[in-house]
Amino acid sequence: MLGTTLIILIVLIALSVPIAAALGTLGLALDQLYSGGFLWRGLADNAWQTSIEFLLVAIPMFVLLGEILLRAGIAQRMYAALVQWLSWLPGGLMHSNIGACAMFAATSGSSVATAATVGTVALPEVEKRGYNERLFLGTLAAGGTLGILIPPSINLIVYGLLTDTSVPELYLAGFIPGLILAGLFMVAVILFCTFRPSLDGDKVETSWRERARVLPDLLPPLGIFLVVVGSIYAGIATPTEAASLGVVAALVLAACYRSLSISMLREAIEGTMKTTAMVMLIIMAAIFLNFVLGMIGLTQALATFITSLGLSPFQTLLAVIVFYLVLGCFMETLSMLITTAPIITPIIVGLGYDPVWFGILLMVMLEAALITPPIGVNLYVVQGVRGSGPMSDVMVGVIPFLLAMFAMIALLVGFPEIATWLPSLFY
Repeated sequence: MLGTTLIILIVLIALSVPIAAALGTLGLALDQLYSGGFLWRGLADNAWQTSIEFLLVAIPMFVLLGEILLRAGIAQRMYAALVQWLSWLPGGLMHSNIGACAMFAATSGSSVATAATVGTVALPEVEKRGYNERLFLGTLAAGGTLGILIPPSINLIVYGLLTDTSVPELYLAGFIPGLILAGLFMVAVILFCTFRPSLDGDKVETSWRERARVLPDLLPPLGIFLVVVGSIYAGIATPTEAASLGVVAALVLAACYRSLSISMLREAIEGTMKTTAMVMLIIMAAIFLNFVLGMIGLTQALATFITSLGLSPFQTLLAVIVFYLVLGCFMETLSMLITTAPIITPIIVGLGYDPVWFGILLMVMLEAALITPPIGVNLYVVQGVRGSGPMSDVMVGVIPFLLAMFAMIALLVGFPEIATWLPSLFY
């Protein structure tokens, strides 16, 4: 049963079937093969129950928030300010890429939106300042992954929904690991540009007066972050309501910058509808697949297989990490999260591990999947923004940052307090 499932999934992916259609087709195929073709009748009910989940309203809200920041020019101002503050480091603007991704991640909640937004702003600088294009592209693809780790994160909301884990606790747990991972990315850039100066580009001439002048441009993203996350921990709003408050704050900022217009709102809403439709279709297809897997007994069979191996808790955890890193080469991250978290998380928690800690570890593994060929979504996002040149440039450019992610996974396994300290402090 497990072998048949994997073969069908791999064939669908190899045929470049869109991931939502692949998951739905897999569910229907398993229904026909192992349950007599009756489970498809639950598709409508599954789709309805999924789409009315209040927590999922946060997804279009966070996407709209990112769209407004991009189209109002706030993201460009933020990037220009970070250039003045970070470009003195070895690697120059590549640190601005990572810093801008970290700040934008703290407002958008989406890795794809983060990579696309910062990439749109940063890529014109490659030729202008003579940077090594591969490493520059790698910073954008890898930096964009921070969108699913640094709060507010859409994927953390989905994980909390699937595993009945507190989203505010997950948000708290994501702070420190997100900052550490951004720091590891910057260390990777420094090391590569120190030992191979040819990878660096022309330095940006600046002064402390210029840095002070652009400092206010860093405040709007921080203000929105405080509105969104602060309202959650102040007890004023749920994560969904906080996302709506973030949209209101973004609209106010757009009005202050005189960028608010009917045409801008129309473009932002159209972009939000396209992204939300894609995400919700994946979620509904994956929820139906989970339903089929549970009904045909594959979920229970997999859990029984893992426990029958007789591995220690730590060995089981290592096996799960390897499983996710390999699976990430062939599967899109959101669908991977939805299809595996309800199966794997109870096993890990049953071994004595903290579900909040595992949620953060899972996000880092999903981040690795975002930049792992051949399915890594952020690779295609950055290449799409780039518009020309071989795809291999982006794939080679992310290798140093994949190594940084492996180091982050090791840190989380060796020192769980990195993720659990803040939640334990508040709760």
